[in-house]
Amino acid sequence: MRILHTMLRVGDLQKSIDFYQNVLGMKLLRQKEYPKGEFTLAFLGYGSEEEEAVLELTYNWDQSEYDLGDGYGHIAIEVPDVYEAADNVKKAGGKVVREAGPMNAGSTIIAFVEDPDGYQIEFIGEDHVRS
Repeated sequence: MRILHTMLRVGDLQKSIDFYQNVLGMKLLRQKEYPKGEFTLAFLGYGSEEEEAVLELTYNWDQSEYDLGDGYGHIAIEVPDVYEAADNVKKAGGKVVREAGPMNAGSTIIAFVEDPDGYQIEFIGEDHVRS
């Protein structure tokens, strides 16, 4: 067994695709419209779906906003340099909601950024210790 994808509902599909491609460097792997269901799916990731978990963006044609609720946490992305990754997000016009630095009660360097729909993405350095 393996994780295939994580699904997020988005209010503006093109804006979200642009963010994940141009700010976070993912590739659009595939996209398909479902007219009978009035929704579009877009799959993005850093590698092929056959080898890596990817992100599924679901755009329901009649809804432009969602309440994120309090159960959602974040998506975590491993990066070579957390400080550089956060700076690159700012340079690309993205929003950093927690500057790069040591995590609370630990030494792992992390940062948080936010996508156009308010979903948080955590950057964790490649040198983090897995426990």
